[in-house]
Amino acid sequence: MRRPQAVVTGAGVRIGRAIALELAASGFEVAVHYRGSSVSAEETAHACVEAGGAAWTVQADLGTPEGCEALTAAVSAHAPGVHVLVNNASIFEPVPFESLDLAAWERMQAINLRAPFLVSRGLLPQLRTAEACDIGGPADQGGLVVHLCDIGADRPVSGYAHYSVSKAGLVMLVRAMAVELAPRVRTVGISPGQVMWPEWYDEKLRTKLEKRIPMGRAGGGEDCARLVRFLAKEAFYLNGVVIPVDGGLSLRY
Repeated sequence: MRRPQAVVTGAGVRIGRAIALELAASGFEVAVHYRGSSVSAEETAHACVEAGGAAWTVQADLGTPEGCEALTAAVSAHAPGVHVLVNNASIFEPVPFESLDLAAWERMQAINLRAPFLVSRGLLPQLRTAEACDIGGPADQGGLVVHLCDIGADRPVSGYAHYSVSKAGLVMLVRAMAVELAPRVRTVGISPGQVMWPEWYDEKLRTKLEKRIPMGRAGGGEDCARLVRFLAKEAFYLNGVVIPVDGGLSLRY
């Protein structure tokens, strides 16, 4: 019997890697998408196999419509059905508002918002074909789409206007898809707070930010990954919600 199929964009590193590993450990075959680092993607795929699942890698630049089409074409050729699509790939680059030019704005929207739309739409036939009963779900349900949103969608921070707008749009995409595509296809958002520090956050800034988190610490990629597994294999009645993974941080803004 063929394994259930999952697609995770930006799966070579960070949260995407953690999600890919969690799904593989739960029995999925994972399409490990990457843009530039084939080495990291291959390492993730190898780790997925070691975790008990299966994996293959696929390269595409999701900043372009052609790249999104290439990804969906590769996945469609590989698997007749997609049980889980995780739109994780995104960019997070600070630019002061007065320095924000059109190119930076459009690049942010293209990767963080347009790509999840195009990939979801492109894989819609495979999501509808998948059988949720393969992973313990109801017979009338197909696949699940998970969009990685962000606390910034509701709580903007100076220097990230273009990022916050992209994630706010993604939150609405969760809701719109949930209304239009259910019951066959469910759509859920995950909204991380301080989960896996950006590399340029120094120790002083990390300590300052941790003091604002009611749980007293930053989260890890595994916190998001376990939630994705729960949504995929147990929470078959959840649809159209955006679930915070932030240790209560959004309550402190």
